[in-house]
Amino acid sequence: MTDKRYGETIHTDKNNYEYITIPNDENKVRIYTLKNGLKVFLAQNFDAPRIQTYIPVRTGSNNDPADNTGLAHYLEHMMFKGTSKIGTQNWEKEKELLNQISDLYENHKAEQDPEKKKEIYRKIDEISQEASRYAIANEYDKAISSLGATGTNAHTWFDETVYKNNIPNNELEKWLKVEKERFSELVLRLFHTELESVYEEFNRAQDNDTRLVQYELMDALFPTHPNGQQTTLGKAEHLKNPSMKAIHKYFDEYYVPNNYALVLVGDLDFEETIQLIDQYFGALPYRELPQKTPIIEKPITEIVKRTVKSPTTPRIQLAWRTESYGTKEALLADVVANILSNRGEAGLMDLNINQTQKLLWGQAFSVGLKEYGYFSIVAVPKETQTLDEAKNMVLEQIELVKKGEFPDWVLPAIINDFKIQRMKTLETADGLATNLYDTYIKGRTWEQELNEMDEYDEFTKEDVVSFANEFFKDNYVIVYKEKGVNDKLIRVENPGITPIKINRETQSEFLEQILSEKTGDIQPEFIDYQKEINTDLIKNKKLSFVKNKYNDIAQVHFIFPFGSDNDRDLGISTQILQYLGTEKFSPEDLKKEFFKIGVTNDFKTTNDQLTISLNGLEENIEKGIELLQHWMYDVKPDQEIYNQFVETVLENRAAVKKDKGRIMTALTNYTKLGEFSRFTDIISKEELEGSTVEVFTDRMKKLFMFPYQIFFYGKDFENFKLYIGKYVENGSYQIPEPKKYPEPETSGKVYFTDYDMVQMEMSKIGKGHLVKTKNFGKINVFNEYFGRGLSSIVFQEIRESKSLAYSAYVSYAANAELNHPDYITTYIGTQPDKLQIAVDTMTELMAELPEVPAQFENARNAALKQIASTRITRTNIFFNTLRLKKLNIQHDFRKDIYNQIENLKFEDLKQFYNTEIKPIRFNTAIIGKRENLNMDAVNQMGTFKEVSLKDIFGY
Repeated sequence: MTDKRYGETIHTDKNNYEYITIPNDENKVRIYTLKNGLKVFLAQNFDAPRIQTYIPVRTGSNNDPADNTGLAHYLEHMMFKGTSKIGTQNWEKEKELLNQISDLYENHKAEQDPEKKKEIYRKIDEISQEASRYAIANEYDKAISSLGATGTNAHTWFDETVYKNNIPNNELEKWLKVEKERFSELVLRLFHTELESVYEEFNRAQDNDTRLVQYELMDALFPTHPNGQQTTLGKAEHLKNPSMKAIHKYFDEYYVPNNYALVLVGDLDFEETIQLIDQYFGALPYRELPQKTPIIEKPITEIVKRTVKSPTTPRIQLAWRTESYGTKEALLADVVANILSNRGEAGLMDLNINQTQKLLWGQAFSVGLKEYGYFSIVAVPKETQTLDEAKNMVLEQIELVKKGEFPDWVLPAIINDFKIQRMKTLETADGLATNLYDTYIKGRTWEQELNEMDEYDEFTKEDVVSFANEFFKDNYVIVYKEKGVNDKLIRVENPGITPIKINRETQSEFLEQILSEKTGDIQPEFIDYQKEINTDLIKNKKLSFVKNKYNDIAQVHFIFPFGSDNDRDLGISTQILQYLGTEKFSPEDLKKEFFKIGVTNDFKTTNDQLTISLNGLEENIEKGIELLQHWMYDVKPDQEIYNQFVETVLENRAAVKKDKGRIMTALTNYTKLGEFSRFTDIISKEELEGSTVEVFTDRMKKLFMFPYQIFFYGKDFENFKLYIGKYVENGSYQIPEPKKYPEPETSGKVYFTDYDMVQMEMSKIGKGHLVKTKNFGKINVFNEYFGRGLSSIVFQEIRESKSLAYSAYVSYAANAELNHPDYITTYIGTQPDKLQIAVDTMTELMAELPEVPAQFENARNAALKQIASTRITRTNIFFNTLRLKKLNIQHDFRKDIYNQIENLKFEDLKQFYNTEIKPIRFNTAIIGKRENLNMDAVNQMGTFKEVSLKDIFGY
C-alpha cells in the first residue's frame, strides 16, 4: 500500500510497518517511525555482508547544564561502561557502593575547603576500590568485538552524540540486543578512573593549536549561545567537580527513543530489520523532552578582535555568523566559500593567493550547525608579513565577490562539483549513513537534504553578489594567533588515583549468553584478482581495468615504478609543476580548465612509486588526460615563480618545526631510523636556492618517456582503449637505481625534544626481524588481543585500571616489503607526574604476554569474522595487487591469514611473542616541557640524549 504527501511516499510493508520513501532517491532509503517516536533509517548496500550502524542522539554539549559543562561528552564515555547486566559480577553489591560514591561526589562538589575536598576524594577513591571488585571492565567492547565489529567509537559535538559500529550482517540481532541494553539504563561504574582519562583528553586538547583558536573564535562569535560558551570537553573546574546525579538526570531526559535514531546501511533485509529493531527498541518508553528557551544572539555590529598565543606559526582566522544549516543564508555562505576556496582547485583564494604564493596558505569554508553557523577564512602569512597584511589580502578576495568579479562559469561549475562530491559520498554505506544521521541531528527531512542541490541550482550570480554585499560587513570576529607562550594552559596535579583491579577473566551472564548464541557463519569470499582485473597492452604499456558498478565517476592512474628512492627530488618537481603553466594556459587558467570539466588531478610520490591520477565524470576523462599531458609536456619554466616557490617551501619548513604533531612525527622517525633516513634526506636550502627551474621541469617533460602502467576505473573499457593510445608513447628512459637507506638496530636510546605543552608524549620503537608473511595472522590477533582497541589488555591496564592516559597502544606493524624488518611501537600520552608509573606499567605489561583465554578467543573470533565479512571492491581490487606484489604474493592473501587464525592457539601466539617481540630492544621518543621531564623514569629506559629540531628534521 502506498500514499503520497508533501513529496514523500508512504508505504506499508508486509508486516504492516509504515515507512516513507522520497521519489527519485537512488539509494531508496526507508524511514520508519516506531510508536515510541524512534526514527529508523534503513538503506541497502551490498558491497559486503556488513552493516554500517549509527545511533545519533539529538543532544550534545549545547545541552550541558551551565554548572556541569563537559557532561554530554563524559556521558558518552560512560555509555561504554555497561549496565546492571553488562559489566558486573554482582550488581546488588556494586549498586550500593556506586550510590555511596554518587553521594560523596555531591559532597565533593559542594565543599569549598580544598583540604576537605581532598579528604572526600580519598574516600571516593577508597570506595571505588571496593566497587571495582564487582566491575568487569570493557565488557561492552568485548561483546561488540565478539560480533566482528569494527570502527567501534562515539563522538560528542554541539548538538549530537553519535555511537558507531560496523557489524557483520549475520550479527544484527546480537548487536540490537547489546545496544538496547546499553540505551536502557546508565551505570556510572569505574567513574573516577574514566574521569581522569577524560581529563587527559582535556590536556591533549590544550596542546592542540587548532582547538585553542577555535575556542576563542566561537566564544566571540556566540557570546551568549552554548555554541560558543560550552565546549565539548567542558571547563576544567567542572571536570574536576562532577555530579553523578546530574549525569543520570541528563541521560534520563535526553537518551529517550523519541530523541535518537537508528541508522543502518548495508547488506540487510528491510522487513526483517525493522521487525528486529521494533522487538528490541520498540518497548523503550517515550518521554517528553525538556523545554528549552531559544537563545537569540544579538547581531554583531563591529569587528571583534581576540588574540591567542602558542609556539606554532602565526595565523589569523576570521568568521561571520550565519543562520542555521539548510537556510538560504547558510547555502549562499557555502557557495561563497567555494567561490573563494573550492578544495584547492579554482577559487579566488586558490588562484590569487595560494597559486601566486602571496601567503603561505589560505582557505575559506562554511560550517552549518543546528542553530546558527559560521563562514570562516584562515590565512597563514609569510615571515615577512604581518597578520593584518594577511587579513587585508583575504578581505580583498571577498571584495571581488561583492563586486561580482568572478567568471560566470564558476557558479555552475561549483554546483556541478557539489553534485559529484555527493555522488561519491552516497555510493558507500558509511557515506550514506553519515549523511542520514547528520540530517537527523540537524532536524531536517531526508527530502530536504536530497532537494538541496535543486536549491543550489536556483542561485544566480546576482543572488550571490547581493548576498555578499549584505552579509560581509565590519561584523566579523578575528582571532590573531601569535607566536608566543600560551598563558591559558591549565596544569593540574595527579589526584592520586589508586589503580583498580581489572577482572579480566570474569564474564557477566549477559556476555556469556551473547558468546554462546550461535549465528550462521558468513563464508569468506576471496577474490580472484586475475578474474576481476581486465588487462591489455597499449604500445608496450600494461593497461588494467576494473569496472565501476556504482556511478558515472571514473579514475585513470598513471603508475610509475620508481619514486623518491630513485630520484630524491621527484616529489618536489611535481610540487613545482603546480605553480607553472604553458604557452597556452597560465597556471591559474590551467586550474580553471580542470575545474570547468569537473576533473581533479593528483600527484603522489612515495619512496618507490609515483602515481598521477585523474578523477571525474567518465565523459570528461579524455579531456582531462589531454589537458594533463599538455601541461606536463609543454610546461613553461619560470624562474621568478620558482624563486617564490623556494621561499614558500623554506617558510613551510620553518612552520612545520613549530607544530607539535609534526615534531613528534620527526622525533619518532629519528628514534626509529637515526639521523640519516628518507625523512631527513631532503633537498637542502642551498640546493634549492642555487638551482634553476629547468632542473625540475625537465623531469616532468620527460616523465612519460619512462616505463609506467595505466589503471582505468570506470564503466566503458572498450571506449577508453579507443582513445588512450593517442596519449601513450614508447619510452626508452632507464629507471635510476634506488638509494639504500639504513635500518639500524634499536638499542636502548632515549631521545627527547623540548616543547611547551601540558602532557608528555612517549613512543617506544623496536626493530624486529625481517618480515615473514607466515606471521600475518598472528600479528592480526596480537594487535586485537594485546595492543589496540578498547578491549585490548594495554587499554584496560593503562586507561581503565590506572587512568594514566587518554590514548595508549602497542602496535606490531608488519613490513609491506620483503627483506625489510617489522617494527613494534608503543605509545602513551600522559601528564608529566604520571610518566614514571606509565613507564613502569608498560614495562611490566611487555615483560610477559598475559594469558587471558576468554579474551584471546574473543580476539581470534573477531579477527575471523572481520575477514569473513570483508569484501575487496572498487579501486582496491587493483591497488591491492600492487601492495601484494612487494611481498611476492599474487593471490588474495587474506585466505592464508584466515586459515592461520582458524587454527591459532594461545601457545602459538605466546611463542610468536617470545620469539619476535620479547627479545626486541627499544629506542624511546619523548616530547614535552623540559622542566617537567622525570629523569628517574627516563633513565630506566636507556641512554638519554636531547635532540634539536635540526637533528630530527634534517634542516
